[in-house]
This record gives sequence, structure tokens and C-alpha cells, in this order.
Amino acid sequence: MAKLTRQLLLENPIDQYVKWQQDAFEAGGHKLSSMALATTGSNGIPSIRTVLLKEVTKLGFVFYSNYNSKKGRQIQENPNGAILFYWESLERQVKVTGAVEKVTSIESDDYFQSRPRAAQIGAIASPQSDCIENRDELEVRYREIAEKYEGRSVERPNNWGGYRLLPQLFEFWQGRSDRLHDRFQYYLDGTGSWVVERLAP
Repeated sequence: MAKLTRQLLLENPIDQYVKWQQDAFEAGGHKLSSMALATTGSNGIPSIRTVLLKEVTKLGFVFYSNYNSKKGRQIQENPNGAILFYWESLERQVKVTGAVEKVTSIESDDYFQSRPRAAQIGAIASPQSDCIENRDELEVRYREIAEKYEGRSVERPNNWGGYRLLPQLFEFWQGRSDRLHDRFQYYLDGTGSWVVERLAP
């Protein structure tokens, strides 16, 4: 039976996340880059969606989006969020909450230029989260953008770029068959050090 003890946890929660991510990769069958992202706007009503994790560093977790999308508007109103990773076959879950900030323009430019050309054009063509009349409208817009940039590189639009979630709280959950699951949380204390606590399941 899988278990999680304090002795098995690394001192830095980002290192612990990376270890579990690698375990999931080795176990196979997992979309490592997928995570659930929850945000809340000024009205207090939460939204959640699956996004792609593009990078994790000692600073936090990076994802990209249209800044005018629903998530972008909510982050503008309330720059905090939560992300969730779940690896079913391992019965493991990681929850991370923290502040959300935009990455630098250079980071966004570099990532945008690394994307497939079709994805670059799609990022410009789609007014993400807005209502549209039909799919034809979207496809016409896509063709127009493709023609505009034919024979030259596609420039990143100003309303598209990256965000970084800056972790303030982690929770690691390991399922157990007796339902007395193992849960540990890391939080930052007043000195900027991570404190680890066991939580009741």
C-alpha cells in the first residue's frame, strides 16, 4: 500500500513536485503538462479549466493564455489562483495556491516563437472566451491572418503571453486503500522558509 511520510518529503515543495512529476512520467499514461487552473474575479465566482504547464522553476509554474480571455480578466481583477495535478494510477494529487503575475515580454516572445505556426495564427485569430456567431467566422478569420503573415514570421500579439503562479501553499495527497489518506502541506513562514505539516485526510 502506497504511503507518504514526513521522512519521504523533500524540504523544498517544488523539488517534491518535480519528483512526483517524474514518478508519473515513469509510470506512463499521464499527460504531464496538464493541470487544472482555478481563478476568481471581482464577483467572487470561481472558474476552473485545464491548461498546459509550460515550465516549472524555483520561482513557480508558468502557463500561457490570451490576456483578454475569461481567465485573463479574472487574474487582472484578482491576481491569485490555484492549480491542481492529479495522477490517478499513482493515487497522488498536488494542489498549489499563490499569487499570479505575468512573465516578461521576452519570455512570452521566446515561447510564442517556439510554437507551431498554426498555433501562432490561432492565437491571433481567436477572440478567446468571446461569443461568436459560428465556426465559419473563426475559420475565415484564421485564413485572413494566415494570408497576412504569408512568407514572414508571425508576431506575438500584445494580448497574448505568459503567467507565473508564485507558490505560497502546497498540498501533497497520497491515497491509501484504507481511506486514511496521507496529506501534507507546505506553507511559507515569516522568514520565507517552508514549513511542513501533516493534515487529517
